[in-house]
Amino acid sequence: MYKGKKILITGGTGTIGYHLTRRLLQEDPAVIRIFSRDEYKQFQMSLDFREHAHKLRFLIGDVRDRERLNRALEDIDYVFHLAAMKHVQACEYNPFEAVQTNVVGTQNVIQAAIATGVKKVLFTSSDKAIAPTNTYGATKLTGERLIAAAELQKGPRDIVFHAVRFGNVMGSRGSVIPLFKDQIRSRWSITITDPEMKRYMMTPSQAINLMLKANELARGGEVFVLKMPIVRLGDLAEVVIEEMVREYGIRERIDIEVIGVRPGEKMQEELMTNEEMKIALETDDMYILPSVFVDKCHHYPGVVAADTTAVDPDQPPIDKELLRRWIREEQLVK
Repeated sequence: MYKGKKILITGGTGTIGYHLTRRLLQEDPAVIRIFSRDEYKQFQMSLDFREHAHKLRFLIGDVRDRERLNRALEDIDYVFHLAAMKHVQACEYNPFEAVQTNVVGTQNVIQAAIATGVKKVLFTSSDKAIAPTNTYGATKLTGERLIAAAELQKGPRDIVFHAVRFGNVMGSRGSVIPLFKDQIRSRWSITITDPEMKRYMMTPSQAINLMLKANELARGGEVFVLKMPIVRLGDLAEVVIEEMVREYGIRERIDIEVIGVRPGEKMQEELMTNEEMKIALETDDMYILPSVFVDKCHHYPGVVAADTTAVDPDQPPIDKELLRRWIREEQLVK
């Protein structure tokens, strides 16, 4: 699908962008443009991928700048729109900045894609978009709606807009596992909001596989959701401590400090709304939510009506040993 194609990744220096770039390079694209506003991360990434220098182009830019996006998207086939303010607390204290990046920036990507004639645009959303209680979730919900509505705005242009809905990506920059690791190294203790808090979680590899499968299946306006297990935060903290002790031979006692739920946080996230459950389709590893704005029926290979009983947020969390295996496979405590 990507051999000889031209790809642009907004927010390409983030954790998901980094893993996606590494995976897409295996497909022999003509070029991958990394679009972000952090020149140092671009420099570091260029060193990491120096053997692919002829395939990569690093563009400094901000999705808030539509003119810069228009230039960046020239002659591009596929866009992966990853750029976002994603930290709940930063968005809570800077709500309009979150709107500027996550909402206005997404609309800028849509308009630039229509103007330049790309083939597909993939938008990365979050389970926090369901019944949002914080600014971040509200901006991601709006982004999903913008992407779905873009199918009505594109006119006769042959371009497909769609979204994937992530849970928490284990080990991503700014997430709890890197935080736990830093706290263990610096203070021999970790802080958690509430050990009973539960989150849908996915590994970086699962996130990349979801994006690539979704981009292949997308017909227009859909949201693709990985079938994710629920992880109890207390279990995650205990496994990270145990793995850090094993990996680094730590002898000091490592305590867990409970600091309480912060503004905008839920004890439990959801994967989809009740209305979405009524129209959901599924494959063996994902749910597909067709667009309610597109008056046509898409057909996907191997897809059936979804059994949404498996989406119950009250289902039990995965056991610690499966969580430990994921952490080891992804080398998240190294």
